[in-house]
Amino acid sequence: MEKSNSYGASWADQWDYSNPDPVHTEDPNKKKSGTSNKYGKKVGEGFDKTKAVASTGMKKVKEGTTLGFNWVKEKYNKRNQKN
Repeated sequence: MEKSNSYGASWADQWDYSNPDPVHTEDPNKKKSGTSNKYGKKVGEGFDKTKAVASTGMKKVKEGTTLGFNWVKEKYNKRNQKN
């Protein structure tokens, strides 16, 4: 009579690399439904909008950072010219 532990798999089963678990693959001949195509287009459109908004936001950040650095530079130069 074999004893089994409460975890279901023995230590040897958990660390057995000689027989790895099978890899799940999709059947390449299986047709995809039309609904995923419809949602794919919507996701693509949403991605394009998000990309445009992010690009605009980054341009604004870059401009603001440039203005900030120039302001600090001007203040520094004015202060050093007095001395």
